[in-house]
Amino acid sequence: MKINFPLLALAIGAFGIGTTEFSPMGLLPVIAKGVDVSIPAAGMLISAYAIGVMVGAPLMTLLLSHRARRNALIFLMAIFTLGNVLSSIAPDYTTLL
Repeated sequence: MKINFPLLALAIGAFGIGTTEFSPMGLLPVIAKGVDVSIPAAGMLISAYAIGVMVGAPLMTLLLSHRARRNALIFLMAIFTLGNVLSSIAPDYTTLL
C-alpha cells in the first residue's frame, strides 16, 4: 500500500488544529492556576482564539488567494505552530492572551 504523504500531512494538520481548539476547555482549571487567574478569565483565552479565527480566516483567504495553495498552507501551518510554541512558554496571562 502506497502512503499518500500530502493527505497524511493534511490529516496531521487537521488533528493539530482540532486539538489546539478543543483541549483548552478541559484544561481551564490547570491553565487558570498556571497563570494565576480565575477560571472565567482563563476562559477568555478560548473566546480570544475563536475571535482570532473568525477575523483571521477571511482575511487570510483574501490575502493568500493569489498564492499557490501548498505554499499558503505551509506558511499558515508555520504561523500556527509558532503561535502554539509561544503560547506554551508565555510567562503570564497578559502575554498568553
